[in-house]
Amino acid sequence: MGKRKQDRVIFEKIAVLDAGAKGVSVAKAPDGKVIFIPNVVPGDIVDVQTFRKRKAYYEGKAIRFHQYSEHRIEPVCQHFGVCGGCKWQNMSYNQQLVYQHNEVFNHLKRIGKIELPDFEPILGSKDQFFYRNKMEFGFSNARWLTDAEIQSDTTFDNQNALGFHIPKMWDKILDIEKCWLQADPSNAIRNGLKAFANANGLTFFDARNHSGLLRTLMIRTASTGEVMVVVQFFDDNKEERALVMEYLANTFPAITSLQYVINQKANDTLYDQNIILYKGRDYILEEMEGLHFSINAKSFYQTNSAQAYELYKITREFAGLTGQELVYDLYTGTGTIAQFVSKQAKKVIGVEAVPEAIADAKENAKRNGITNCDFFVGDMKNVFNTEFIAQHGTPDVIITDPPRDGMHKDVVAQILHIAPKRVVYVSCNSATQARDLALMDEKYKVSRVRPVDMFPQTHHVENVVLLELR
Repeated sequence: MGKRKQDRVIFEKIAVLDAGAKGVSVAKAPDGKVIFIPNVVPGDIVDVQTFRKRKAYYEGKAIRFHQYSEHRIEPVCQHFGVCGGCKWQNMSYNQQLVYQHNEVFNHLKRIGKIELPDFEPILGSKDQFFYRNKMEFGFSNARWLTDAEIQSDTTFDNQNALGFHIPKMWDKILDIEKCWLQADPSNAIRNGLKAFANANGLTFFDARNHSGLLRTLMIRTASTGEVMVVVQFFDDNKEERALVMEYLANTFPAITSLQYVINQKANDTLYDQNIILYKGRDYILEEMEGLHFSINAKSFYQTNSAQAYELYKITREFAGLTGQELVYDLYTGTGTIAQFVSKQAKKVIGVEAVPEAIADAKENAKRNGITNCDFFVGDMKNVFNTEFIAQHGTPDVIITDPPRDGMHKDVVAQILHIAPKRVVYVSCNSATQARDLALMDEKYKVSRVRPVDMFPQTHHVENVVLLELR
């Protein structure tokens, strides 16, 4: 008990200084330690109640506002602050871009410790809401009650929820009425299905006891207007399942791909599951500059379609292609960047570890009539070796878009060894990107940097860097 008391201190009139990692803001305590505070905006002056004390920092929450930041705005979403999603919705969009730019700059400067050119202005997103093309919602029979509901002394008979996991609570789901992240008919489908399930006494998933019919709902939309819905069931009840699928098929004619899964594993990931087509076709089509990409239930595709197009245009521009180059696209995924740049390249070689993604890439290239792209599957550090390069040629340009962990050191070493003229490095984590840039500094200078905001209302930011041989 004594330890808990020590953790709970109130600091008065604390100025919020910066927007820190993971969308949480940063202030300084009177003893010089950092305080991490959610749901506040730099410029706010607040009283902070701490609830955790560590060697170098406190975690706390604002319990009283003395002054509001000039950058603070009213969040549009009724779930803001409880849902862990759009943490920056209370900050003006221009200011969000400032903090995203600063994060990239600080990572490249502090971690990379390399010479940098002037950054090009961060590219903001034209749509600040309803920009996501994929959302996943969870069903639960034990919904999260808000503080207001708990204090109201009301008895809630129906505890069913369809929405998002509360941060750090694996078994609690916040019931969502309106989400501002995905365009219609997303909200209509989710709310319609929830009401239908409640009206028909269908059971929602019980995460503790592993029981119930309805487990998850995934909705994918495309700029072409096509819509995919995948319902994940836990119980294998044919009649009730048919009831749900018929309801969706009849009520929402906009759904062009209606599928379901029966998943009785401990987790709800789809990648090892058999996905069954109920109606329509088992993919939707996304379009970009006349290219069509099929997206199935398991496909990876950039979550913000419109901004992905802008990101790819910057990548292509940085690559400086004339039509004569051999391009390697490392971590190619479903080959979208490879195909996007192929018109301006002699040949593109794409490499990716996920076999299904490479199958998609080949299928899409065929659909788009692209004949100068070859795709290979395998772990990058093993595939991208001397034999592979001897067989396919030394690239003039490398485009690399690795996962959050960045590139394996063997991949970096191989790039340095073959020394293409240009490397375009696209990253969703500028900290690991900075680490890799430092490793490449012996042979390459960073000549262009442009951050891109793919996820408005959040701290996440992509960054594109052009490296040129010294």
